[in-house]
Amino acid sequence: MVSKASSEPSPAARVSSFVLLAIFVMLVVAIMALFLSYGAYVSGNYDVAAALIIIGFIGVAASSYVLFQTRQRLIRLRIETPPITTTIECRKCGFKTVREFQRGDYIFKEVDVCQKCNEKMLITAIYREVREKGRKPFPF
Repeated sequence: MVSKASSEPSPAARVSSFVLLAIFVMLVVAIMALFLSYGAYVSGNYDVAAALIIIGFIGVAASSYVLFQTRQRLIRLRIETPPITTTIECRKCGFKTVREFQRGDYIFKEVDVCQKCNEKMLITAIYREVREKGRKPFPF
């Protein structure tokens, strides 16, 4: 028996707390380097100011890049569950109906009345519809 309905959302992918902490620390250090470069420039230490401004900009750029890539990775990893379908069939006349899975459905469960012959209908199949994503052919 299938336990999850297709209408339930999949659990959201999350970023590790350690990764977020590392990105935040790198961003804080880079911003501190930029402020220290201003202080070094005002005091006349131009070499130190140039080194700190380079470190600051590289740190801000690196932390922004890592944060952006982490977000892109989460988008790529998000898995969509295919819809679950229930097939209902009349034992007498063979009339078939296909509908979305509902909690409590199981095979050989008697459900609705047939539209043609007014007999009880039976669930004969429960399955997931797997759709292939369009893949581009390999260019030669």
